[in-house]
Amino acid sequence: MGRLKLTIDPGAGRGKPRRRVNEARIAAALVLLACAVAVLVFVIRVVFPPEAAVPAGPLPSGPAEAAIVRAPATPTIPALEEERIIILPRSSLADLLKRRDFDNLEIHRIKETVKPVYDLGKIRAGQQLRLFSRPGGPWKTLEYDIDETRFLVVRNDADGIKAEVKYVSFEVRPAFAWGVIEDSLIGALNKAGEEDSLALDLVELCFGWDIDFNTDLRKGDSFRIYVEKKYLAGRFAGYRNILAAEFTNGGRVFQAFRFTYPDTKASDYFDENGGSRRKDFLRSPIKFMTPRITSRFSASRFHPIYKIYRPHYGVDYAAPIGTPVQATADGEVTFAGRNGAAGNTVKMRHKNSYETMYLHLSGFGRGVRNGALLKGGDIVGYVGSSGDSTGPHLDYRIYYHGGPVNPLGHKFKPADPLRKEFLEVYKKEVDRLRIALEVPRLTLTLFPSLSF
Repeated sequence: MGRLKLTIDPGAGRGKPRRRVNEARIAAALVLLACAVAVLVFVIRVVFPPEAAVPAGPLPSGPAEAAIVRAPATPTIPALEEERIIILPRSSLADLLKRRDFDNLEIHRIKETVKPVYDLGKIRAGQQLRLFSRPGGPWKTLEYDIDETRFLVVRNDADGIKAEVKYVSFEVRPAFAWGVIEDSLIGALNKAGEEDSLALDLVELCFGWDIDFNTDLRKGDSFRIYVEKKYLAGRFAGYRNILAAEFTNGGRVFQAFRFTYPDTKASDYFDENGGSRRKDFLRSPIKFMTPRITSRFSASRFHPIYKIYRPHYGVDYAAPIGTPVQATADGEVTFAGRNGAAGNTVKMRHKNSYETMYLHLSGFGRGVRNGALLKGGDIVGYVGSSGDSTGPHLDYRIYYHGGPVNPLGHKFKPADPLRKEFLEVYKKEVDRLRIALEVPRLTLTLFPSLSF
């Protein structure tokens, strides 16, 4: 029989030492990573300590929040059924209750009894009503979310209808959001794990006067946001205030810092020098729906219907029918109706001898009529194709002292700057908030492989 020859691989004996070296390297890397995280957390905790839970009760005044915190559900009552009702545009409390077999007398009694506490004629589209009733029997409780901190409770007890306003308690934690634009701001924020409402706040409160987020964005633009997040029972429940933000658009850097006046408690957003971020007019009449500009301001444009050259003193935004159109500044409606070739039109008069026009609408916003006073951002109507139009679009126009100006090129004056007596206090706040805005950059420096 032949002999079996046993050989040993010379390298086999070095396997364990190599594993030990690799394990040591991994352990060292983990220690460094843990140290870096500890340092970062320490900086955030020391410089920006989280707030305690916000107690029930009125909060200081400030900009309205886009995200409404849903009120906690009424404690479970045996044998009660809950119906959640989303308030649709142009609907009233009477409309909603009549569909649930309430008669006119009962509806009138509810509204009149509750009016000293809250006017139910002011319910808003998009909000929620919660109706609790006995199966096949009378209603017992009606709830309505007034805003992010308050909700109305109406009870139908044996001794009559009673109403009260309750306050929502929530915990506020500071947080950071940052990202790079690939196609849209909402897309970049969603990729970073944030909700659409944060994008709306960033546009409507901070940068909507300087950047048209529908048409000015470029791939590679970036943002950093230091924002307060709200939590109910440990669950994320929306955003509170953006404290500081930075947006880089086409190489230009815009910064916004929130400041609350110590005396009046009014809050607003300013640049690093105390100049107001707000201007007379918002940059876009389309409420953040990514339209496409199909025709610009021109003294001689070939008309697609009449086939002749003539002035076009507006900017055409192509967008789907029904896209909301917003007032670009505070003002008074001077005309709302059909206007020949312009179709359904809204005209507004603003301060400093400005006027705006919104043409070819499919319909008008709630309460938009002659004499109505609107705020910048209020809905004046919806994109349509009324009048002489080849497709759904908005023709937006601005007039200054009666003459047309280019909405895309006209330079608007900023609002009043920060009051001088608070400039020193403000600059100290800016220094603190600027450090906060550096946290995302520090994070990416420590962890360059981090991605969204």
